[in-house]
Amino acid sequence: MNKLTRKEEELMKILWEMKEAFVKDMVEFYPDPKPHYNTISSLVRLLEEKGFVGHKAYGNTHQYFPIVDMKEYRKSFIKNVVKDYFDNSYKQTVSLFIEEQNLSKEDLDELMELIQSKKENL
Repeated sequence: MNKLTRKEEELMKILWEMKEAFVKDMVEFYPDPKPHYNTISSLVRLLEEKGFVGHKAYGNTHQYFPIVDMKEYRKSFIKNVVKDYFDNSYKQTVSLFIEEQNLSKEDLDELMELIQSKKENL
């Protein structure tokens, strides 16, 4: 799966939330200062070329919708982060979060339960 730029990801998050939208609706969804209509139009067309977005045509107007599921993209993104920054080690990745994040006892207990249930299913 192609990597997205920060701006492309930002727009995809909007489309995932909206489910489908015209460019003018996407522009309105942004906080102020809102991006220019042409900027969003160009970005959404790039996302379409990359296979992330599809559209329905209504005359000269297009209504866009996500083709790639957010969960699918998130999974691919995390795999790339683990590969690129943690030598493909999920253990190193989780260790960083445990060391760097202020995880509560409840969070750690939940993680331990997830790990235990995964071990039981192997």
